[in-house]
Amino acid sequence: MRTSPDAVYVIIPCMKELGMSWSEIKITPRHEMTGLLIALNNYNRMHQFDGYSAKDIAEMAKEKPQVRSDYAAYMNMKRSYELRAGKRHEVEDFKNIVGN
Repeated sequence: MRTSPDAVYVIIPCMKELGMSWSEIKITPRHEMTGLLIALNNYNRMHQFDGYSAKDIAEMAKEKPQVRSDYAAYMNMKRSYELRAGKRHEVEDFKNIVGN
Protein backbone atom coordinates (compact mmCIF):
# COMPACT_ATOMS: atom_id res chain seq x y z
CA MET A 1 0.00 0.00 0.00
CA ARG A 2 1.37 3.40 -0.87
CA THR A 3 1.52 6.21 1.66
CA SER A 4 -1.87 7.85 1.50
CA PRO A 5 -4.09 9.86 3.83
CA ASP A 6 -7.01 7.74 2.59
CA ALA A 7 -5.92 4.98 4.95
CA VAL A 8 -6.08 7.34 7.91
CA TYR A 9 -9.13 9.41 6.98
CA VAL A 10 -11.29 6.83 5.18
CA ILE A 11 -10.37 3.19 5.64
CA ILE A 12 -9.53 3.09 9.34
CA PRO A 13 -12.61 5.08 10.51
CA CYS A 14 -14.87 2.94 8.32
CA MET A 15 -13.45 -0.27 9.70
CA LYS A 16 -13.17 0.84 13.32
CA GLU A 17 -16.19 3.09 13.84
CA LEU A 18 -18.66 1.79 11.25
CA GLY A 19 -17.65 -1.88 11.37
CA MET A 20 -17.18 -2.15 7.61
CA SER A 21 -15.04 -4.88 6.12
CA TRP A 22 -12.39 -4.27 3.47
CA SER A 23 -14.60 -5.80 0.78
CA GLU A 24 -17.54 -3.56 1.78
CA ILE A 25 -15.29 -0.49 1.60
CA LYS A 26 -14.06 -1.44 -1.88
CA ILE A 27 -17.55 -1.91 -3.34
CA THR A 28 -19.13 1.18 -1.73
CA PRO A 29 -19.45 4.08 -4.19
CA ARG A 30 -17.45 7.19 -3.36
CA HIS A 31 -20.53 9.40 -2.80
CA GLU A 32 -21.95 6.91 -0.28
CA MET A 33 -18.58 6.68 1.48
CA THR A 34 -18.45 10.47 1.69
CA GLY A 35 -21.94 10.56 3.18
CA LEU A 36 -21.06 7.91 5.75
CA LEU A 37 -17.93 9.78 6.83
CA ILE A 38 -19.77 13.11 7.08
CA ALA A 39 -22.48 11.47 9.18
CA LEU A 40 -19.83 9.89 11.42
CA ASN A 41 -18.13 13.27 11.86
CA ASN A 42 -21.44 14.95 12.74
CA TYR A 43 -22.26 12.17 15.20
CA ASN A 44 -18.89 12.51 16.91
CA ARG A 45 -19.22 16.30 17.05
CA MET A 46 -22.76 16.06 18.46
CA HIS A 47 -21.72 13.75 21.27
CA GLN A 48 -18.25 15.04 22.14
CA PHE A 49 -19.52 17.06 25.12
CA ASP A 50 -22.24 14.72 26.38
CA GLY A 51 -22.17 14.58 30.16
CA TYR A 52 -20.33 17.88 30.60
CA SER A 53 -21.93 20.93 32.17
CA ALA A 54 -21.13 24.55 31.35
CA LYS A 55 -19.11 24.65 34.58
CA ASP A 56 -17.01 21.67 33.44
CA ILE A 57 -16.37 23.39 30.11
CA ALA A 58 -15.26 26.57 31.91
CA GLU A 59 -12.78 24.54 33.96
CA MET A 60 -11.42 22.76 30.89
CA ALA A 61 -11.15 26.06 28.99
CA LYS A 62 -8.68 27.34 31.58
CA GLU A 63 -6.14 24.81 30.33
CA LYS A 64 -7.22 24.68 26.67
CA PRO A 65 -9.02 27.82 25.41
CA GLN A 66 -9.98 26.00 22.17
CA VAL A 67 -12.51 23.98 24.19
CA ARG A 68 -14.75 27.03 24.53
CA SER A 69 -15.09 27.54 20.77
CA ASP A 70 -15.56 23.78 20.23
CA TYR A 71 -18.33 23.83 22.85
CA ALA A 72 -19.98 26.83 21.18
CA ALA A 73 -19.94 24.99 17.82
CA TYR A 74 -21.40 21.93 19.56
CA MET A 75 -24.20 24.00 21.10
CA ASN A 76 -25.00 25.68 17.75
CA MET A 77 -25.17 22.32 15.99
CA LYS A 78 -27.31 20.86 18.77
CA ARG A 79 -29.66 23.86 18.63
CA SER A 80 -30.05 23.59 14.85
CA TYR A 81 -30.83 19.86 15.03
CA GLU A 82 -33.36 20.44 17.81
CA LEU A 83 -35.05 23.16 15.73
CA ARG A 84 -35.25 20.83 12.73
CA ALA A 85 -36.61 18.00 14.87
CA GLY A 86 -39.26 20.25 16.44
CA LYS A 87 -37.92 19.85 19.97
CA ARG A 88 -37.18 23.55 20.24
CA HIS A 89 -38.86 26.62 18.78
CA GLU A 90 -37.12 29.74 17.56
CA VAL A 91 -37.62 32.50 20.12
CA GLU A 92 -38.50 35.82 18.57
CA ASP A 93 -36.50 38.86 19.51
CA PHE A 94 -38.38 41.19 21.87
CA LYS A 95 -37.77 44.14 19.54
CA ASN A 96 -39.47 42.27 16.70
CA ILE A 97 -42.46 41.43 18.86
CA VAL A 98 -42.96 45.01 20.08
CA GLY A 99 -42.38 46.46 16.63
CA ASN A 100 -39.61 48.90 17.55
